Formats: sequence, structure tokens, C-alpha cells
Amino acid sequence: MIGLISATAAGATARDQLAAAWPDRTRVYEGPVADAVRAAFAECEQLVCFLATGAVVRLIAPLLDDKRTDPGVVCVDEGGRFAVSLVGGHGGGANELAVQVGELLAAEPVVTTATDAVGVPGLDTLGFPVEGDVAGVSRALLDGEPVALDAELAWPLPPLKVSDRGAYVVRVTDRAVEAAEREVVLRPPSLVVGVGASKGAPVDEVLGLIESAVRDAGLSLASVAELATVDAKSDEPGIVEAARRLGVPLLTYSAEELAAVEVPNPSEAPLAAVGTPSVAEAAALVRGGELLVPKRKSERADGQAAMATCAVVRRLARGRLAVVGLGPGARDLLTPRAKAELRRAAVLVGLDQYVDQIRDLLRPGTLVLESGLGAEEERARTAVAEARKGQAVALIGSGDAGVYAMASPALAEASDDIDVVGVPGVTAALAAAAILGAPLGHDHVSISLSDLHTPWEVIERRVRAAAEADIVVTFYNPRSRGRDWQLPKALAILAEHREPTTPVGVVRNASRPDGSSRLTSLAALDPATVDMMTVVTVGNTATRDIAGRMVTPRGYRWQEASE
Repeated sequence: MIGLISATAAGATARDQLAAAWPDRTRVYEGPVADAVRAAFAECEQLVCFLATGAVVRLIAPLLDDKRTDPGVVCVDEGGRFAVSLVGGHGGGANELAVQVGELLAAEPVVTTATDAVGVPGLDTLGFPVEGDVAGVSRALLDGEPVALDAELAWPLPPLKVSDRGAYVVRVTDRAVEAAEREVVLRPPSLVVGVGASKGAPVDEVLGLIESAVRDAGLSLASVAELATVDAKSDEPGIVEAARRLGVPLLTYSAEELAAVEVPNPSEAPLAAVGTPSVAEAAALVRGGELLVPKRKSERADGQAAMATCAVVRRLARGRLAVVGLGPGARDLLTPRAKAELRRAAVLVGLDQYVDQIRDLLRPGTLVLESGLGAEEERARTAVAEARKGQAVALIGSGDAGVYAMASPALAEASDDIDVVGVPGVTAALAAAAILGAPLGHDHVSISLSDLHTPWEVIERRVRAAAEADIVVTFYNPRSRGRDWQLPKALAILAEHREPTTPVGVVRNASRPDGSSRLTSLAALDPATVDMMTVVTVGNTATRDIAGRMVTPRGYRWQEASE
């Protein structure tokens, strides 16, 4: 929960704007400011104070305890010009909150955390538990001193300025080792614990077994990524509570899935009880990996039969490929999720002109692999190959990466040996539609007129089907120097089924500073005015020009009654 505190009318206006935008995330604290700050500090994970930073410093100073547990605090000035991350930039999430508040209130986020200020990823923001000399190693990274990467597990990491040798060390391991001087240890989520339990098994017995199994194997509990069991035990209280206390998800699998997994220690007891000869080992191994701790039973002080079993598997490190849609080009239409993936990537693959759009968002040290037009399949192969090396890779495309872009060739190249994440983007058709009005208010289809990869006979058949079905059509890649007859042909097909006055929207470089748009008609459109940077949207028989806007009625009764 985010506590909101203000002292003046101007502050209250901005406060209420934030509360209205985030009704489920925020709580307004009224009354004397000092009392409100104390209450919010004790009750909330984060605070936004619409007060001077000096005042907030004095109010929270007596309350500060530990940066790992204190709430993040953001200050917004009376004029609403700045959102200042005051304390808890990383641990309390104040840096990210300052950015979010800034976007909502049109204020400039002010972040002074050293790593964020220069674009170096904070070691405590990589998504892994971290131990050791975080401040010392971070300072070395900032100062450009040699920092060695000792990766016992090749886990995908964001770009770090590391080398083979250095006085400071970033160590990646799931083993229970203490961080040495000038060293940090990153704990990757590499361990899966399979768990079986009798009905009513106490949580302390289940949790104690897991902890002892991991500890005795010389492993770190901080690297446990998930618990796994059979479907029949999905609501077993002892297992569910153990997962909750460890702060990891509980995954379940059917008995049939587990029975198909080859294990070293099958047993008749679970086969009779839940339909599989193994629960703990099979659940840990079902997605592959190395069995580090074979099936182990709990030990009870009262001498009664064990009620829990577990097994520990180290899952194979997998590279990560994020296929990212950049939207139509405007920075404010690039989604926050896309920005986060760009900053997470150690390797970026993309068309050179798209790379130029977002180069400033990349962290220092990101390996950029760019190429020119016409190399889509090569870029896809490159991105997949880099991910197979264990890297965190971002493959970028304009609009939505799954619409006439890079997702298809990348997924055709990829197999199940890497993790693939899709990041949606605003498509050119949607950006153009927003400019034109509401042309896509009913059924619609997008058709590319480029016959470089699709035979024209196939394209023509699709255009004709859309024309006969009275569907709004958006044409991508409508015309180039070498392809100047396809658009006139497609328009002629549509004209067989639609009136000459049918509205047609033409948008070039949608959302960009040099963008342009116009509303014309099927008969009046001059194909010579269209190029590859343009999308052409042709309405259906119900589409109308209303006050200069292209509108396709949804078909609601109020619309029918007004006609």
C-alpha cells in the first residue's frame, strides 16, 4: 500500500489525482502532517509526500531503521514539477515509484541513487537474492575498477561491467558459501524441491525436511525457486504453508505426468495413494535438471512414521529471449514493460533504425547486434543463438513484435531449450486508428500487400474475402517503388463491393513528429500518395465520416435508433 500525505490545497489536488488513478494501491492519510507521516510509515510499503523534501527528512529521520525494510519515500513539490526519490530507492522501490508518479502527474522524476543515475544496474535490483559487500562492489562498478564475474551457473544477467579478473568479484552460485571480502554472491533461482506428504502432515515437518535437505547438500535456501508436488496434494496445508513461508510458488502436476518421469527411487506407496510411483523425485525432475538430493524422508522426534518426503533438483540454466514490440515510434507509446525488458537485456538484436530509436534506454555494456533491412531471418537466428549461450536477449521490432514482425521467425527458430517472453506493443493499425477516429469499431482485418514472402494470388484471395465479408481492412506495406500496382488492384477489388464514397483513412508515420493523416474516399484515393511508411484503412459499408472522423459503428441499438 502507498500512503499519500499532503499539507496544502495544491498538494491535496495532486494527492487526489494519484488516489483516483491508483484506488487499490493508495491510502490517503488526513490530519496533522507529523501524525500522518508516522502512521503511514508504520503501515505502508511506500509513501508519497506532497511536501518539501526538508520537511519530510525531519519527519522521517527518527523513524528510519534499515534500508532493507524501511518503506520507500517519494516527495512531490507544491508545483508538481518534480517527484524525488528520497529514501529506499532500491529496497523500498522509491526510484521506480518516482518514475510512475512522474508519468502520472507530468512531473520530472529525480533519482540520485548512483547506479540508477549512470545506468549501471544495482546489484540489489537484478531480481536475485544478493549477499556480501554490495556497497563496495557497486562502488567498484561505478568507478570503473576491474570486477570479476565468477559464474558457477550460467544464469542470464543484465549487462554488467565485469571481466575475467578483478579485485572485486560478483559470484553467481546456489551453493551455501559465504561472500568473501570485496565479493557479492548472487543466488539464481536454480533449485526445485519436489515434495510429498501424507494427509495432515504438519508444516513444521515439511519445512524442516526441506531446510535440512538443502542445507545438508551444501546448497542455499535463497536459490529455491519453487516447490512441486502432485495435483492431489495441491491443497495439502503443510505443503501450501511451507511454500508460503519460503516465498516461492507451488507447482503441481498430474499423476500421469509424474508417472512418466524416470526416477531412481520409485515406491508402491505413492502409486497406491495418488497414482504415481514417485511424487517428490518426479515432481522435482518433471521439467528436467540434475538430481542433487534423492528422495529423503522426514524424521520425527516422537518416533512415528515420516509424513513428508522431498527431493532437490538443480534445473538447467536457460537463456532468456524477450521479443519486444516498440510500438509505432513515439516514445510515450513504448510500454513500461518494453522499457524494463530493454534495460534487462545483456544483448539487443534489431534493425538498425529501430535500435536508434531506443539506444538511449539501454544500460551501459549492452551488446548491440544490429543489421539493415531484409535480414529478418538472420536477426532471428542471431537472437536465438545468443539466448542459447545463456544470455538475456531482447529482439526488437516495431509495432507489436507478433504482427508482421520478429516474433514469428524467432519462434520458428527457437526450441524449448530457452525461455521466450513476448512483450506486446501498439501496432501501426491501432496507432493510425486512434488518429483517424474509430474505424475499427467493428470486425476488421489487417492485410500486408507485400508479395516478397506471400504470393500475390494468396494476398488477392484474402482481400477478396474481406471485401465480400464487408470487413474493415487495414493495408500494411501498401506501396513501394518496386511494388506500385498492388494497392490499386486491392482497392479495385474492394470497390466491387463498396460504394465510391466509402471512407478511407491514410496515415503516414503514425504518432511520430513528422506524421500526417487524411480522410478521403475509395474513389478519391490516389495510390501514388502512399508509401511504405503508410497504413491505409478502408471502411466497410457502415463506416461514416462524422465531423471529420472515420467511425465504424459497433452496432449497438442506440446507434441503430439514431440512423
